[in-house]
Amino acid sequence: MRSTASARHVLGLDPRIAQQIVDQGDDYVLALKGNQGTLHDDVSRFLDDPACEATTTKPTVDADHGRIETRTATVATNIDWLQQDHRWPGLAAIGKLVRVREAASKTTTETAYYLLSTALSGERFNAVVRQHWGVENRLHWRLDVVMNEDQDRSRLGNGPNNLAVLRHFALNVMQKDTTKGSLRGKFKRAGWDDAYLAKLLALF
Repeated sequence: MRSTASARHVLGLDPRIAQQIVDQGDDYVLALKGNQGTLHDDVSRFLDDPACEATTTKPTVDADHGRIETRTATVATNIDWLQQDHRWPGLAAIGKLVRVREAASKTTTETAYYLLSTALSGERFNAVVRQHWGVENRLHWRLDVVMNEDQDRSRLGNGPNNLAVLRHFALNVMQKDTTKGSLRGKFKRAGWDDAYLAKLLALF
């Protein structure tokens, strides 16, 4: 399997980004959110139907720090009907992951739905989502703390998605830069040092 890119909050679930990932020869696992309108509704309605043609894994159970988490993954590949309506770039399967977290004080259940560019097994899908959940949390921390993303009030048109993509590109190029210093320090330097900014832009 090719490398898999995770794109939840960071990439804003933009079909243009999905197309770029596919064009680069990579695969994606993208989490759907409620604001995706009919796409989210169609995927959730299909995967929540007990009669749907899908493969569901046996639950996996992990215990850590006094908490028990049980995850059950479902993957469906018969999605021609979905592509006829939505034409999502590179879409090969859809998935659902149900997480049940049990702690001493309470039990919570979370259900998340995903778009996949390759027909992963349920076990592999489960593992990829779990792995990239940690990656995404670190990326979100960088976007929020270093770039103050959560303070952004852009709401109109494609503005929020476009800005999210630009922030992600900026973080990527900062990570390629081998100059010593913190991310916050590099961003500040790029703002007042044109030579350093030109060096960063050359890394794209």
